[in-house]
Amino acid sequence: MRRPASLLSLEALGRVRLSRHFWMREFLHSEIANLHGLPNIPDDPDLAITRGRALCQTLLDPLQETFGRIFVRSGYRSAALNAFGNERGLKCARNDNPLECHIWDRPGPAIAGASVVIPWFADRYDKGRDWRDLAWWLHDHLPVSELWFFPKLAAFNIAWRPQPLRRIDSYIPPRGTLLAAGSEPEETLAMRRRRYADFPPLGGAPGPA
Repeated sequence: MRRPASLLSLEALGRVRLSRHFWMREFLHSEIANLHGLPNIPDDPDLAITRGRALCQTLLDPLQETFGRIFVRSGYRSAALNAFGNERGLKCARNDNPLECHIWDRPGPAIAGASVVIPWFADRYDKGRDWRDLAWWLHDHLPVSELWFFPKLAAFNIAWRPQPLRRIDSYIPPRGTLLAAGSEPEETLAMRRRRYADFPPLGGAPGPA
């Protein structure tokens, strides 16, 4: 697919189905792009689609099929848009940061990520639930490469790579690295399972609360 050069071709890109539950269009939304009148269009649509499909099919579909509808806060960013955000301190990592997961079509090692919220967990987090309960569930149930948690709504960046790094970081106290890439969790599997014993089973999406 060529880089969209018209409304019709951009509409066609947005209609690309990435997985059972997700289409490309919902990942192209960007507050930065909207506010500053900038396009957020892949330079290499085929590469963005390929990596986006891996992210959705491997990680996001199982999340939605377990917890119900998930909210995508930030998905794909073009290299130009991400650089614009970084230069102006708009919470975008440098384009050359190896942990920058939003530029799905960046040349080099494959990565694709999104910032998401799980409403099922956000409701419990608002009542004092420990973000690490969700972090360990994700680590133990899905082949996640990187997780990075944020205080608002317990939103988190979730990243796919062909060979996952298995890393967890957070801006929520206790801030810092919960699990370094290549290391083993300090908590045993039994301890971690007690944390999320009340979570729905993988693939068993709950009904409304």
